[in-house]
Amino acid sequence: MQFGIFTIGDVTRDPTTGRVPTEHERIVAMTEIALKAEEVGLDVFASGEHHNPPFVPSSPTTMLGWIAAKTEKLILSTATTLITTNDPVKIAEDFAMLQHLSGGRVDLMMGRGNTGPVYPWFGKDIRQGIPLAIENYHLLRRLWREKDLEWEGRFRTPLRGYTSTPWPLDDTPPFVWHGSIRSPEIAEQAAFYGDGFFHNNIFWNREHIQQMIGLYRTRFEQYGHGAADQAIVGLGGQVFMAETEEKAKRVFRPYFDNAPVYGHGPSLEDFSATTPLTVGTPEQVIERTLGFADYAGDYQRQLFLMDHAGLPLDVVLEQIEILGRDVVPVLRAEFERRRPAHVPSDPPTHASLVAEGADSPHRLVIPAKVDLSAAGEAGTR
Repeated sequence: MQFGIFTIGDVTRDPTTGRVPTEHERIVAMTEIALKAEEVGLDVFASGEHHNPPFVPSSPTTMLGWIAAKTEKLILSTATTLITTNDPVKIAEDFAMLQHLSGGRVDLMMGRGNTGPVYPWFGKDIRQGIPLAIENYHLLRRLWREKDLEWEGRFRTPLRGYTSTPWPLDDTPPFVWHGSIRSPEIAEQAAFYGDGFFHNNIFWNREHIQQMIGLYRTRFEQYGHGAADQAIVGLGGQVFMAETEEKAKRVFRPYFDNAPVYGHGPSLEDFSATTPLTVGTPEQVIERTLGFADYAGDYQRQLFLMDHAGLPLDVVLEQIEILGRDVVPVLRAEFERRRPAHVPSDPPTHASLVAEGADSPHRLVIPAKVDLSAAGEAGTR
């Protein structure tokens, strides 16, 4: 099972000191967090993509390329690659280049984005978010699998005899996750292609998360990719740890109360009771995280959000140290002890996809036309 860190790259005032980091400080901090993740034995670092304040990671592949040069084992990923507002041609180029630079240590997570004003900045209409996600990803897959491509769709100019460059490393495109909090159409899309499905597992109650993942697993099996419990699932989560629960809550509370995402709402206690947010001891984090599989099923990737809400870098690095030393080794052993033999322990990697060769479903050329109209009905199934 893979464990790692994901960041959304927010530039947030520290409520305990009043200080706001500069954009430069925040960007450098994100790279230090990635290096710390490898140092303590984590598997993955994933960056969000945002094009509006107060967020800084507008060019994830640039940052991930820098991190690739400084690391040896870390898988470089995204917590969102905007499949709606980015041109699939540019996504294909950027991530293939990152593949070559990192020796294949790359995957990525498709997302629609949830900030309305960003869409027109890139000439898109947020009301077309789902159709854009479906068509653009279909094109991206073909760009990574077909040379001299002939293509025509609704949302961009046609391609005639087009070959993306550089070509994916070892003729093997990166593994793709589809991330969604609330859209059943995206779970349907992930299942259709046999890709991974990632639920960020921070804001919602377990019933909602269970429903979304259940839909993906059911449709994964119906599309013929394997049994439902073999579907590739990833979860997020946020934790804050200290020697005692009382200390963890005392230190984290001002950050929670003022967080740009969920601050000024439910209390820390109420939010922790109804969502997977865990603030307490390492033992409590272990117990809570192991419980995710009780409603999500056996899964393959767990990412933690550690640097949100204005937490200073030294605190974040200390939290990652605790995670790597006291939490992840126990989680690895316990999750694997519980996992049935027929369920994959890891998501596909570049090495595993290359080893599968032409038999890999992630390397097949897909049909020129895709009908995902049923996706809109998925929530009623």
